[in-house]
Amino acid sequence: MSWWAGRFMAQFPLRGNWRFPRAWHKPGNAHSDDRGLPVTAYHIINEDRNTRWLLTCDHATNRVPADVGGGDLGLDAADMARHIAYDVGAAGLTRALADRLGATAILSDFSRLVIDPNRGEEDPTLLMKLYDGTIIPANRYVDAAETERRLGALHRPYHAAMALLAARRDDTVILAIHSFTCCLQGRPPRPWHVGVLYSHLDARLSRALIARLMAETDLCIGDNEPYNGHLPGDAIDRHALQPGRHNTLVELRNDLIGTKAQQTAWADRLAPILTEVLGALAP
Repeated sequence: MSWWAGRFMAQFPLRGNWRFPRAWHKPGNAHSDDRGLPVTAYHIINEDRNTRWLLTCDHATNRVPADVGGGDLGLDAADMARHIAYDVGAAGLTRALADRLGATAILSDFSRLVIDPNRGEEDPTLLMKLYDGTIIPANRYVDAAETERRLGALHRPYHAAMALLAARRDDTVILAIHSFTCCLQGRPPRPWHVGVLYSHLDARLSRALIARLMAETDLCIGDNEPYNGHLPGDAIDRHALQPGRHNTLVELRNDLIGTKAQQTAWADRLAPILTEVLGALAP
């Protein structure tokens, strides 16, 4: 365990064989809004599992707390159902993969438009005001105080919980699950079925996974596509690169995982591949 994880964990009570803050021991108890309604920052599934894998789903939901922008950020239901608000299908895939890998998973419980948990606190895209052609009305005039409130209520508790989960083992492997839209407005269609993202600082697991996935002849695999995986301050940087953990970020095209049946099929396909690749990788 790294020194920073040890110092952080020393602040909290022991739960079973590892430590967890009382306020976060049961998802849903983070805090209440001004109407007394519970506002949760995350959900943890398979908390008792202790394999090397830790699955994360930073953009699991389009939920907006009632005390943020009226509970909808001024957007209509159609926009809140788009990829701008969450990674469509990613939560279901994360749950299915966690079950097949025997792994713990942590999923955010707030929309990326409220505050993006996959961005560092100083990132200019932490709180989006315009995304893929859509203005986010409730974010348009957000000031530093409101940003700090959202950080304290949602962003920081999510990352604190993730840090504790990752610190349970010295050999934790972070597997981040995301999805991407098949076409951004005004851009050409994206051909990839699966994208594997990584930083040049540690591409060991990702490059091995890409090589294995490219052996699947019916798949089009994105090598650091549709985005570059190096993003200082993001969740992988914070919880994997800085502590020196194996990691990879897997993006599925969201039209391929929109239903439970599709999510199950992809989990059945990916789980043995992930297990094979990690097993062949040097510690």
